[in-house]
Amino acid sequence: MSNVGFRIYTQIDRPAREIVEKFKGLPVANIADEMNRIGCMDAKIKPINETPLLGVAFTVKARIGDNLMFHKALDLAQPGDVIVVDGRGDLANSLTGEIMMRQAMKKGIAGIVVDGAVRDLDALRRMNLAIYAAGATPQGPYKDGPGEINVPVSCGGVTVNPGDILVGDADGIVVISPRDAEELAKRAAAKSQKEQAIFKAIDEGTHDRSAYTDDAFRKRGCEIIEGSWSAAH
Repeated sequence: MSNVGFRIYTQIDRPAREIVEKFKGLPVANIADEMNRIGCMDAKIKPINETPLLGVAFTVKARIGDNLMFHKALDLAQPGDVIVVDGRGDLANSLTGEIMMRQAMKKGIAGIVVDGAVRDLDALRRMNLAIYAAGATPQGPYKDGPGEINVPVSCGGVTVNPGDILVGDADGIVVISPRDAEELAKRAAAKSQKEQAIFKAIDEGTHDRSAYTDDAFRKRGCEIIEGSWSAAH
């Protein structure tokens, strides 16, 4: 019988690396727009440093305040994986710090995402490893378990499945199902090219703003009053 709540799946179905690499350099906002503006983690999951995130989800469901399974994930994850830790958003105990992050870098882990707290911020900010978390506290974790590895988890309000593609920048993180990845990458790249054309038009003074004229607002039913607001009215 499966020991629900304390079990490890050692294997995940990783998408081909060339598919993952199609998202390299694409703004998270553009990807999210092409996903109908859903699929992004909550704004509470913030970047600790400026290293961009790109990789494949290797998931951990942790007991609140406990990082036993996080440590095991460090041993099992492969280069290019992003360890995603569902810490239930709890900030009372940090789930990782400099020692574990140095180990992650040594192994070639692509990034760490923690829906919970971290510590050793000064060191983490200097690392060439993408690290995202919900907060920070110097108070350390317990190491008793239980927990699960490579099961669906919740991180920043989004379901993350093992093998999902994660892309992160200063705005935050978007979660992509591998089955949607190839088409989505094409559309996001096209959107980025379109934005570059808009930037050029702005610089040249030719950008079309007709959707925001007074007439356009009146067609939407907006009343435009030629005067100032007064509390007497």
